[in-house]
Amino acid sequence: MKIKLNNGSEIPAIGFGTWQTPSGEIAKASVMKALEVGYRHIDTAAVYKNEASVGEGIKESGVPRDEIFLTTKLWNDKHSYAGAKEAIQTSMDKLGVDYLDLYLIHWPVPFPLKENDAWIEANKETWRAMEDAVDAGLIKSIGVSNFMPHHLEKLLETARIKPVVNQIYLSPSDQQTDVVKFNAEHDILSQAYSPLGTGTILDNDVLNHIARQYDKSVAQVAIRWSLQKGFNPLPKSVTPSRIEENFNVFDFELSDADMAAIDALKGIGKGAPDPDNKEY
Repeated sequence: MKIKLNNGSEIPAIGFGTWQTPSGEIAKASVMKALEVGYRHIDTAAVYKNEASVGEGIKESGVPRDEIFLTTKLWNDKHSYAGAKEAIQTSMDKLGVDYLDLYLIHWPVPFPLKENDAWIEANKETWRAMEDAVDAGLIKSIGVSNFMPHHLEKLLETARIKPVVNQIYLSPSDQQTDVVKFNAEHDILSQAYSPLGTGTILDNDVLNHIARQYDKSVAQVAIRWSLQKGFNPLPKSVTPSRIEENFNVFDFELSDADMAAIDALKGIGKGAPDPDNKEY
C-alpha cells in the first residue's frame, strides 16, 4: 500500500525506523529483516550515525534499489546552503546510493540559531540547497521533521518546492492535532515517528483490551490506528519477530468506536518534544 505525496510521488504506507538502532551488525541485520518481511521504506538520519550500516543492509538484502524508498535527514550543524549541500553528499556516500527518495530538515530551531530568530533565514537557505538537489536529480522529494505551524509558515514564504512530509512525534499519547491540521490544510503528509509512544503506551489497559478483541498486539493496534488516521507510521525495532509483527497490520481494521476510544487516550505516555526549546 502506498500514499501519494503532493509532488505526485508515492511513499509506502508504513516505514521502518532506525532511530536509536546501533550502527554495525544490529542496524544492518534489522534493515535486512525489515526488507525481507515486506517493508519498502527505510528511514534514517545523519545524527543516528548508522547510515553506513543501513546502506549495507539495503545492498545485502538483494532488494533492487528502485523498489526501496530511502529517507535520511540533515542535522543541526548544517543549517546553511553550503552546509546542506555537503550534508546531502555525505549521507549519500555513507549510504552508498546515488540518490535519496526523501531528505528532511531534522529540527527547525538548532539552539545556537534560536537567538534573534536566526533559524528562519538558516532554514530558508538550507531549503534552497535541498531544492537545488532536487533539480540536480540527487533527491526526489524533500520535507521537514518536528516543524510546528509557525516554522512551516516561515519556510513556505520563500519555498519554491512545498515539503511533502512533516515527520513528527505522533502516537495515541500525543496526537499533535494543531500540527496535523496545518499539515493537512497544506497537503503535507503527517509522518509518525515513534508511533508506539517510545513504548510508553504498551501497558495501557484500553489498548490492551482493544488488542485482545482483534487478536493483535498493542503495537499492531497503535500502528493500525495511525494508518486509519491518515498518518505514515515509522515503527522501529531490532527484534526480528517484532519487526515482522509491526508490518502485519493490513489484515484488520479498527472500528469507529475503537478509533474514538484510542483518540481519547492523549496523555497516557510520553509527549512530543518542544522544538523551540530543545537544546542540542
